[in-house]
Amino acid sequence: MRLSTARHPAARHPTARPPAVPRPGASGGRTPRGRTPGGRARRRADRRRHVAGVVLSVLVPVLAMLAIGLWGLDRGGMWRDEAVTFQVARRSVPQIWHLLHSVDAVHGLYYLLMHPVLASHPGEVALRLPSVCGAAATAGLVAALGVRLGRPRVGLWAGLLYAVTPMTGHFAQEGRSYALVAAGAAGATLLLVGAARSTRPGPWFAYGATAAATCLLHEMALLLLLAHATTLALARVPARVWRAWTLAAAATALVLAPLLLVSHGQAAQVAWLPRTGLASARRLLGLFTGPARLVIVPYLVLAALAFRPERTPRGALSLTSVALPLVAVPPAVLLTVSHWWPLYDERYVLYALAGAPLLAAAGADHLAARLPRLLPHAVTTGVLAVTLVLAVQLPLLRADRSPDRRPDDLAAVSAVAHRALRPGDPVLFLPSLARRAALAYPKGFRGIRDIALSVPAPASGTLYGREADPAELRRRLDGLDRVWLVAAPFATRRAWSPAEATERLKLAVLDERFESVERVVGRGVTLRLYVRRSTYIPEPRTGLPRPVPPSAGPAGPGALGSPPGPPR
Repeated sequence: MRLSTARHPAARHPTARPPAVPRPGASGGRTPRGRTPGGRARRRADRRRHVAGVVLSVLVPVLAMLAIGLWGLDRGGMWRDEAVTFQVARRSVPQIWHLLHSVDAVHGLYYLLMHPVLASHPGEVALRLPSVCGAAATAGLVAALGVRLGRPRVGLWAGLLYAVTPMTGHFAQEGRSYALVAAGAAGATLLLVGAARSTRPGPWFAYGATAAATCLLHEMALLLLLAHATTLALARVPARVWRAWTLAAAATALVLAPLLLVSHGQAAQVAWLPRTGLASARRLLGLFTGPARLVIVPYLVLAALAFRPERTPRGALSLTSVALPLVAVPPAVLLTVSHWWPLYDERYVLYALAGAPLLAAAGADHLAARLPRLLPHAVTTGVLAVTLVLAVQLPLLRADRSPDRRPDDLAAVSAVAHRALRPGDPVLFLPSLARRAALAYPKGFRGIRDIALSVPAPASGTLYGREADPAELRRRLDGLDRVWLVAAPFATRRAWSPAEATERLKLAVLDERFESVERVVGRGVTLRLYVRRSTYIPEPRTGLPRPVPPSAGPAGPGALGSPPGPPR
């Protein structure tokens, strides 16, 4: 039988395609790309599920952090650093600018950001709400890093673990800049991951702008750039990435240079910081993980599991290459430097905490992948484990909602003053920073006469006002028969010897010409009523009057070594 030589019609046209042969059971045949409508629907459903998983992985930590941050936000009292934010941010912009030339330049941008917040709603909740939002944003950004560098469940676990860490909850309720700095650092790190994979300048501009704004909020965030440089070195990125990063880092340093110069002249503000040692590093480790042994040991084991051998393409940023420098480099550098030149405080490296939950979540992901039969519901198991961590650390979080967990409570000081003082009473603040309670809670001091004050704080460009010179203050005190002393706790002990002439005069005049007849002690304050003595003889050593007979009352103002430093 002879086979026909006739060509298929399609064969006459080289560009024509043969008719599609439908798959068995397929009703619509192949699409031009060889995909069935059913396959497209499945892929769309998978994509929707993936997007939903990513959104939930980021949103759940944000909501958890918001709940923890808002819980007990109005604890009923500000402590001294928050009080500085409260009274400075409520000044006019020119007055804030005037202040920054003499003190607190490192917090200048934060005060300006808080100015519109407190101008419209002055109060403790409004004071702390930006920090709550900053902490919630950081939890979401940590989760986004986990999703980007790992998978959705890594992001979910990391974000939740960040949210339940007591250190995070503490600074989420502080009316200071540190939670916002942490948010900026996490955002800059996420932008770095995206920029390193891009060839366009836009992502690098966004990275540089975010890093610069973060460093302006607090200059210690400059160490974040060292962490990012370490990340790029570990990833062995190409030269073009190094060039782009160097340009962004140089621009950040250039923007920050004026602040560094001004704050260097205000270095006395951190003169109270101690030298660091191994104890400082151990304490920081407990703060980053949670101080309970039931938490810290599994935390460290999981973090160690994150460093499994893996082949990462050259130039690709892995989770460990991002998280390890973030959590280790800034604290290590600052702790080392502060062993000789003290600059370290735990709050200055809060932003580095974001790397710790990322490492622990990556280790948990590796463990879940190795034990699929033992952990069939890995996501739920991980969430339950974080819930257990929260339960263990809940007493710490609950205790942190009390004003007693802060160094002082200025609302309590004002309440004591309100009970003891009457309108028209002459009051002497020792030292001048004891005036902070009157600035934060003026109700308790309403109508009193501030004997030493010469120029109020806003007009003087200072935190607590400018006081009269010693000669003028002595003249004012000579005209008084009684005066109330509002003293900071350290100023009531014997070892304190103030450097300022005005403060020394306060001590001298009270010891020489007055005696204490009433003493009211509250948390963070001592109030004493002094009345003038009527009989004097010359004091041989100084030639100044000395009372006879000597008072048998409570010890007069003395001192403590060094007072707690100014706001930091």
